[in-house]
Amino acid sequence: MNWKSSWLKPAAHIDRLSDEQVKRLYPIMRWQILESTFIGYATFYLVRNNLPVVSMEIGQALHYSKGQIGDMLALTAISYGIGKFVMGAWSDQSNPRYFMPLGLLLTALCNFAFGAVSSYPMHLALWTLNGLVQGMGWAPCGRSLGHWYSIRERGTIFAFWNIAHNVGGGLTGLIVAYSTVWLGWRSAFYVPGILAILCAIYLLLRLRDTPQSVGLPPIEEYRNDYSVAANGDSEEELGTRQLMVDYILKNRYLWLFAAANFFVYIARYSMLDWGPTYLKEVRHASLGEGGISTAMLEFSGIFSTILMGWLSDKVGGRRGMVSLLCMIPVFLSFVGIIYTPDHMLWLDMTLFGVIGFFIYPPVMLLGVTALDFSSKKAVGTAAGFVGLFGYLGRTIEGKGIGTLAERYGWNTALSAIVISTFLGIVLLSLTWKLTPRNARIVEPRNA
Repeated sequence: MNWKSSWLKPAAHIDRLSDEQVKRLYPIMRWQILESTFIGYATFYLVRNNLPVVSMEIGQALHYSKGQIGDMLALTAISYGIGKFVMGAWSDQSNPRYFMPLGLLLTALCNFAFGAVSSYPMHLALWTLNGLVQGMGWAPCGRSLGHWYSIRERGTIFAFWNIAHNVGGGLTGLIVAYSTVWLGWRSAFYVPGILAILCAIYLLLRLRDTPQSVGLPPIEEYRNDYSVAANGDSEEELGTRQLMVDYILKNRYLWLFAAANFFVYIARYSMLDWGPTYLKEVRHASLGEGGISTAMLEFSGIFSTILMGWLSDKVGGRRGMVSLLCMIPVFLSFVGIIYTPDHMLWLDMTLFGVIGFFIYPPVMLLGVTALDFSSKKAVGTAAGFVGLFGYLGRTIEGKGIGTLAERYGWNTALSAIVISTFLGIVLLSLTWKLTPRNARIVEPRNA
């Protein structure tokens, strides 16, 4: 595709507004971008995380095995990882005002089609396609926040924005579970699809591209924040080769963060994908309680994400260090789930809450490192690269946990999660001293 002639191309810069207009409009626009990307990304979760909540009900209705459900989760994870990378590169050369609503419309169509059919091959294909277009969610948000918020405030702002994961994921558990109770499992895809279309219209009205596209100065000038800019960010849009080679493939720090993200995502998604099924089969939880467990995981990460994002700013951007400290209680909680006595569902729910409290800060912070260690013009590509490794981890988790549980029991499956979490801790220990200042070392010669 010729990006320069595409209707999705970045918005052109316009003449600068007066100083008085800049002073009045900039805070309003910054809030508008934060609010609209928050609502938009939360809505993406409604049409992505709905399948795990009703996977057992779908399996019972259509006679799908755990292995077949695991295949759907695994293929969706890898397609989302690929989508996040490919769509991230596309997003870096696109206008988020149109790019993000388009993604919501496409994922809504996938959900409508999924709910309308009963064929396993069709379900497999549709949910794999859904994973691909879901990659159109994070990247335009990262591009927008990278242009409207400076490096000194990224940890705090991204932390606040990141609770969109928790709000969207938590609401998914409740909306999907109770829609299924009242209307059947197909409504778990119809209701979120309708909400996604409404949100796409809202984003079209609210989102904007860069500050310069609405007559405002770049964020570094507005915030007077040039001192620690990662790669001396310019306002020139990057070409595909620059994005892929100079800012990604030659960036050794991104490779390290990406490898750590592989194991962080196994820990993150293991209980989201399989937690409701585990609780129903082992702890005899109801459908509603399974949905509540997803909400516990998601909602418990809201305060901690903001706190750890703020803390990462206060310690000079040492986001790897903060992530490592968060992963230790996650590790201990998974061990605790293995040894929780029978008939103590409340204790499992509590440990789910502890996992959610501590797992979401590393998920958020590793995404921010993609911006710290690249450029605001390459944030979608860099985040897609780090995210690709994360969803490779989820692919293995989606298929592997279901297979291990079916063949060897849930204790074996949980032990595999414990080992993966430990390996994530080991890799994060190598990032202990890294800050955005280290990113200058990887600055491309021709940037």
